[in-house]
Amino acid sequence: MKLKIMHVTEYTYAEPVTDSVNEVRLTPCTNEWQSCYQHAIAVEPNTPLQSYEDFFGNRVTAFSVNEPHTKLTIRTQMTVVTTEPGREREAERKGRLFSPAEAWAWLDKDEAQNRFAEYLLPTSYTTATPEVLVFAGMDERTAEEPAIVHEWLSALSERIRQEFTYDADATDVKTKVADMIGSKRGVCQDFAHLMITICRSRNIPARYVSGYQFIGDLQEEGTAVQHASHAWVEAYVPNRGWCSYDPTNPSIVGERYVKLGHGRDYKDIVPVKGVYRGSSGAHLDVSVVVEQLDG
Repeated sequence: MKLKIMHVTEYTYAEPVTDSVNEVRLTPCTNEWQSCYQHAIAVEPNTPLQSYEDFFGNRVTAFSVNEPHTKLTIRTQMTVVTTEPGREREAERKGRLFSPAEAWAWLDKDEAQNRFAEYLLPTSYTTATPEVLVFAGMDERTAEEPAIVHEWLSALSERIRQEFTYDADATDVKTKVADMIGSKRGVCQDFAHLMITICRSRNIPARYVSGYQFIGDLQEEGTAVQHASHAWVEAYVPNRGWCSYDPTNPSIVGERYVKLGHGRDYKDIVPVKGVYRGSSGAHLDVSVVVEQLDG
């Protein structure tokens, strides 16, 4: 699937501000499931841009606007070609395949704990409270035959999707898992953080993914399409590697998804963040358009 994405972020300030220093994480990664063919970032006021990779391998564009300004606009345009990822990749893996019991045992070993330490430790967004552990069933482990790790993750994603209500007014970007577990309402960021928290409580490495989802052709005729950035989860499954799960939508993460990057939680992969000197009164407008292209 060939997708064109336009993402505009605009800050309007009540009074002129100066020394605005910013980081932008809006460059799609290129991996075995997607290729970024074109990408451009333009900033107004015009200023030089610098690019580097952060600790997690995400492409970061950094810039500063030192002169006084009352508006800052960041326009990003990209063309990405995606493919449908295969779910059964055991044949490509080397070594003996684990049984379900062996897979869970491997996740508990020091080898896995050391290799994926950054994706196993709690963060401010993903701290497991007693209420979260009750929801996860961690308070009532049984001696039943262990489930296949991938199937357990799929079931967890589905359970969050079924038991939680999408409500854009219930939370904000600062909401932690502990804040929303009681109301069972939130948005994709909250559901991703919840799934990550539960995964880590079971010693499954899990990371927060930022990107987009194409939904334009799924809308009913005459319905206004509202695009926005999307978030989902990647969890490490023995014998499979990193696998994607979307606890917000029923669709399998495939060619309709464009990945920008990943981190321990939202804080690591904020699309645009920065600081400036001046008035605290700032208004933010964000618009996202995702279109399918021919060819």
